[in-house]
Amino acid sequence: MSAEERREGVVRAAIIEFARGGYAGTSTAAIARRVGVSQPYLFRLFPDKRAIFLAAARRCTDEIRGRFAEVSEDLEPEEAADAMGEVYPDLLADRDRLLFQMQMYVAAAVADASGDPDFATEVRELWVELWDLVHLRLGADVARTDEFMALGMLINVQLALGFPPDHRVWAGYLERNPDFLDGGGAGGRGG
Repeated sequence: MSAEERREGVVRAAIIEFARGGYAGTSTAAIARRVGVSQPYLFRLFPDKRAIFLAAARRCTDEIRGRFAEVSEDLEPEEAADAMGEVYPDLLADRDRLLFQMQMYVAAAVADASGDPDFATEVRELWVELWDLVHLRLGADVARTDEFMALGMLINVQLALGFPPDHRVWAGYLERNPDFLDGGGAGGRGG
């Protein structure tokens, strides 16, 4: 395998490991084991654990942003909101990616609290890039952007907590989007 293919493997493995253990609770040894490389080789690909986490965070947010950009291109704001909302369940179908998203927010908060504001800033910048795309596609309407992003976060939390599709916390959302928890999207269930 080329170094680039190994880097790709590290990013995929890191998403899984960080999703399950968080930033502080995940060792580079666990990531190296999952990829099937030695720790010294891992550090030839990435300078440190922080760089691995940030590469995984970049991948995760780039995938969401890229898919949103693709489906909302040249659409009016209401149509763009619908199109992005329709693909979001597919982006959450992989539970590790969902949980990694949640770990990104925790890692930024912990970094701020522990005196590493640069790390927190880098994670926040990824979120801002996503917010900016959504904001532009929704006609630069702050209220509409906030509502879209807030609903996305609510969905993330309810899925991460594992609420089943028939739980009352989904009632309002499923009333408007009855197929959301059916099929392959969002893991095909509420968690």
